Amino acid sequence: MEHPDIEVVEKKTAHKGFLQVDVYRLRHKKFDGSWSDVLPPREVCERGDAVGVLLYDPDKDAVVLIEQFRVGAAASGRSAWLTEIVAGVIDEGETPEDVARRESKEEAGCTVQELEKICDYFSSPGALTEYVSVFCGRVDSEGLSQSGGLEEEHEDIRVSVVPSDEAIRLLDENRLQNSVTVIAVGWFARHREALRDRWRRR
Repeated sequence: MEHPDIEVVEKKTAHKGFLQVDVYRLRHKKFDGSWSDVLPPREVCERGDAVGVLLYDPDKDAVVLIEQFRVGAAASGRSAWLTEIVAGVIDEGETPEDVARRESKEEAGCTVQELEKICDYFSSPGALTEYVSVFCGRVDSEGLSQSGGLEEEHEDIRVSVVPSDEAIRLLDENRLQNSVTVIAVGWFARHREALRDRWRRR
């Protein structure tokens, strides 16, 4: 966190496991040019950067969605099984495009033929460092298995090929509950026809 407008007074690592939690005490420049007081302790979760990819088969006009267990959703008291797009964390030495292709194969059994960038965003900048790159990937969904994921990562994933209209309806009915999926399907609803027209010609 090196920035001329931020002064870190203290930083401690409170937990280091699957995730890392650091506790910061800091102050920052305000919009009027003065400095803020030292803020109360702020916990920041080092999540690592991530990638999401909406898999689209333009010939069938269908998308590939997955469903899996999410412990954070379970802890909230809401449904623990979420319908999502393929996603994963960027490992050292990987590009976002590498991850999009790797996770598509691991989670959904799909080979990505082409990638279209959607956006980059912070998933929850008040508490997480996670920065997410989102793509749409052209795939052939013919003959996909109904299950995916890696056993060594304890993944139990249901794979579904969903007509595009139905995927957009899930969004409109508030049945998609994680941010990367909402963002990707919202973008897809606006760009679907142009994307399909361009990709079907190849």
